[in-house]
Amino acid sequence: MTGTTAAAMTELDSSRVAHLVGYAATRASITLRKVFAQHMEPLGLKIVEFSILMLVAQNPQVNQKQLGEALDISAPNMAVTLDRMVECGWVERVRSTKDRRAQHIHLTALGVQLVQRAEKIAATMEAPALAMLSAAERALLIELLHKVASGRGGKR
Repeated sequence: MTGTTAAAMTELDSSRVAHLVGYAATRASITLRKVFAQHMEPLGLKIVEFSILMLVAQNPQVNQKQLGEALDISAPNMAVTLDRMVECGWVERVRSTKDRRAQHIHLTALGVQLVQRAEKIAATMEAPALAMLSAAERALLIELLHKVASGRGGKR
């Protein structure tokens, strides 16, 4: 059996799910997660840690609760993730000067360096996986995905 014949025999008929946005989004997510892992694992970063670092870098007064809400991560899971990031030396919890009960999440010097390195990688890492899209199609895809994401819980 040739390689082409073997591949054709193992391909599944996905016609019952191919029309579903969720299926297509999941398939695309799998591809992009692999790309992310290939490029960011050498830095020791998981997707959630990368997202937290970028949000903290852009939002200097952010707290744990805000991060959890933005990323849809439960409070206990966010605490565990932040504990791990503190242990790595990437972030620190800093008591608010306005509300002593509140703690802000700040980047450490090491965290700032990591953000800079990760941003350089992120700027180009998706390009090969999205090469079949024009710049306009890529921008439209991002816009549409943001629309879907922001519509959580909405009723028709």
